[in-house]
Amino acid sequence: MNFALILFLLLVATGVITAVDRYVLRKRRPAEARVPWWIEYPVSFFPVILIVFLLRSFLVEPFKIPSGSMLPTLLIGDFILVNKYTYGIRLPVINVKVMDVSEPQRGEVMVFRYPEDTSLDYIKRVVGVPGDVVAYKDKQLYVNDKQIAMAQDGSYSYVEAGLNLVSARRLTETLNEHAHSILVQPDVPPVQLSGVRQFPYRDNCVYNEQGFTCKVPPGHYFMMGDNRDSSSDSRYWGFVPDRNIVGKAFMIWWNFDEFNRIGKFIK
Repeated sequence: MNFALILFLLLVATGVITAVDRYVLRKRRPAEARVPWWIEYPVSFFPVILIVFLLRSFLVEPFKIPSGSMLPTLLIGDFILVNKYTYGIRLPVINVKVMDVSEPQRGEVMVFRYPEDTSLDYIKRVVGVPGDVVAYKDKQLYVNDKQIAMAQDGSYSYVEAGLNLVSARRLTETLNEHAHSILVQPDVPPVQLSGVRQFPYRDNCVYNEQGFTCKVPPGHYFMMGDNRDSSSDSRYWGFVPDRNIVGKAFMIWWNFDEFNRIGKFIK
């Protein structure tokens, strides 16, 4: 469901009715006459819809974490806020950038429209920006031939779909000064080769049993989940074009099960 489009259509409908009532119908209606419901309701809701539309389109947008691909940074059920202007001002609904502000940086957590189905929003971490050579070999990340620093941080267990208990190594990875936790399952290969699809600029990538190497094309980004072995990301479906960017995830504003996560900033 394209909520932005629905909100825009509601804004247009209530705005038109409000304008027609103010400049045409109100002048013809007797002073003591009751305002019809089909005018009263849209006129009442128009300012609210306008404020929500502007906030959601240009400032912040709420987003719910639907999967465990960003564990342990983000939990299933986290409600987060996405900054809509950090990566440029974009027209709502059509998502066309009209003003540059800044570009996504390695290590930032970004929400974007899934390249294979733009009606879906995904959230992953930026590991490669335009022109970068990203490699992931034997569970070690490299960017432009530089090994990304990692440090052991104990273990982490969680229950995934099907009530399967997963035990993973927890590591602290530092990418462009962004220190964040990732999960790695030692017995799982760095890439499930059977899951790699054909995608635009697929020729920029080389895959083998040890991992992959990809050169990020201009205007695109390479994204990976923090839960490295349970994430559908750029390894499998390719690069994210700039036009698909929604915004930068920056804060958890609600979690029904863990209140201590409320107000936590996303690293």
